[in-house]
Amino acid sequence: MGTETLILFVLLFPLIGGLINGTIGKNLSETVVGTIGTLMVAIPFVISFSIFLSLESAVNIPLFSLLKLSDFSLNAGLQVDALAIWMTMIITGIGSLIHIFSMGYMKGDPGFYKFFSYLNLFIFSMLILVLGSSYFMLFFGWEGVGICSYLLIGFHYNDKEKGLLNTLAARKAFVMNRIGDLGLLIGCFLLINQFGSLEFSVIAEKMKSLSIATDSVAIIGITLCLFIAATGKSAQIPLFTWLPDAMAGPTPVSALIHAATMVTAGIYLVVRSNFLFELAPYTQNIILYIGLATSLVAAFIAMRQNDIKKVLAYSTVSQLGLMFVALGLGSYTVAIFHVTTHAFFKALLFLGSGSIIHANHHEQDLTKMGGLKKYMPVTHLVFLLGTLAISGFPLLSGFFSKDEILAAGFVHSPLIFSLLILSASLTAIYMFRMYFLVFFGQFRGDHHTKEHLHESPGVMTLPLIVLAIFSVLGGALNIPDFIVSNGAHWLDHFLNHGTFGLDKIHSHHLETSSAVGIMIGTSVITFLIIGISYWMYVSKQKVTKDEHDFTGWEKLSSKKLYFDEIYNALFVKSVEWKASKVLPFIENSILIKGIGLLTHMISFSGSQIRKIQTGILSSYFFWMILGIVGLISYYLIYFKLWNF
Repeated sequence: MGTETLILFVLLFPLIGGLINGTIGKNLSETVVGTIGTLMVAIPFVISFSIFLSLESAVNIPLFSLLKLSDFSLNAGLQVDALAIWMTMIITGIGSLIHIFSMGYMKGDPGFYKFFSYLNLFIFSMLILVLGSSYFMLFFGWEGVGICSYLLIGFHYNDKEKGLLNTLAARKAFVMNRIGDLGLLIGCFLLINQFGSLEFSVIAEKMKSLSIATDSVAIIGITLCLFIAATGKSAQIPLFTWLPDAMAGPTPVSALIHAATMVTAGIYLVVRSNFLFELAPYTQNIILYIGLATSLVAAFIAMRQNDIKKVLAYSTVSQLGLMFVALGLGSYTVAIFHVTTHAFFKALLFLGSGSIIHANHHEQDLTKMGGLKKYMPVTHLVFLLGTLAISGFPLLSGFFSKDEILAAGFVHSPLIFSLLILSASLTAIYMFRMYFLVFFGQFRGDHHTKEHLHESPGVMTLPLIVLAIFSVLGGALNIPDFIVSNGAHWLDHFLNHGTFGLDKIHSHHLETSSAVGIMIGTSVITFLIIGISYWMYVSKQKVTKDEHDFTGWEKLSSKKLYFDEIYNALFVKSVEWKASKVLPFIENSILIKGIGLLTHMISFSGSQIRKIQTGILSSYFFWMILGIVGLISYYLIYFKLWNF
């Protein structure tokens, strides 16, 4: 069976699973629903892995034509290359583990069948996004992911306590993503105007023949629009505040959105468009500084969050900022490397937090946890490994992928490198603060919860163990050449030689002495932070304050630098005021009264004109003569007297 047929099965299985569970799932048992939903993602992972093993060159698969004009055509098609198949394996692999975890986490939920239907459709949309051969197909999957995320974030919209908050969070994510989507839409129109096509391969070939200058107005306009789209989906400043609020959804949704799928769509878009961004250094600089600012701001905010999922959410925003820094520096494969390792340890951390929340009767407040190490040994171990990985502990996956970004920053500028070190250090600080508050010290929750603390069932801990293994070993995918001689920088070579455009962008690796120096330096910083955090939260048994008791910088961090309040004052309140004051005035005073006046004038003029319709022939003859006299008078005055 050829690649063309196999890749269609990869797409169809999640769609079929979503349709089955969405239509008849209500009449099936939870076990059957969960099994169908999981298999419809696990089987595509096996298929995509087999394609990965045999893929030698890019494969284009035309599907059908939607529009054909003399100078433009809009086609649906797929493109299977190194980048696409790698992203497909991440999406289906991590997605399968999240589906398995969800079977235990969502057990007993009345909307169990709907949840798995939405998950399958989410995976289907994401696969369309990464496997599409054009910006049109990418846009189709982009919008599908947005709709499914809206449904999943607001899944518990009828919850008595948090239903309204869930609905508002879903709406916020939907609206803020629409801003980014508008950027993508405008970018597509600009591409059509400039190249007459939306096909990746056609645009890349035309760029060669047209010999477009670096930083031309057209290329800057296109790349800025694409970056705005990426800013929305991948939660960069200023469109990042929706992502932490998306924590309102069930925890498996948080893992799905924040780990390997939706938030990486913006990274994928920029990497896929590398041939455009390479001609726009101006845009690349904007990406670099926005990514750096986002990473630092989000890390600072995470320092004093007391909601376990909010800490991880802002951590995701910060890590996405690091990926954008790599993109801004032109290190596209490094960004994908960090996307990969981040998928492992962030999915692990989110699902691990789900296990903790499940054991604590859905309590998410760090001030009401503590001492869980002895109650949840498996969750504790895997959560520790995830925390070490994201903090850059030596030889774990995050250590290698972060060092690649630090090395790119080191080559570019000492200032950029220093700020990246600061961001990485803040990551270790807030992650170990959370880890020690959750698993060490005395339990700070109520007595009833303490009596029922327990380890999660096997269906939930098994995915955690698998993800923990990959979080430890994932760095081997791009291990430096001074550590191993054979297989060094494997992911670099795989992506560079199998993705269009990347083969012309050379990856720059530091000399051995510089690379080793950075690794030793970051390792020392990580060990120091772990030691200080242990001393503060275990030896000194420091307990985090309630958010109302924070002062100074801690309050700024806890209040998220007042981003939500500022946006609320600038945009939400103004829109609400216009909706409640301006629009009713326009409706009542202008539209309704204006239309009423117009209809009255028409009615009055009709009643007056009706009076001259007497039915008397002499009257009509009089009006005819009067009209003729009027026309002759107009002719004489305008053409004779006036010209004279």
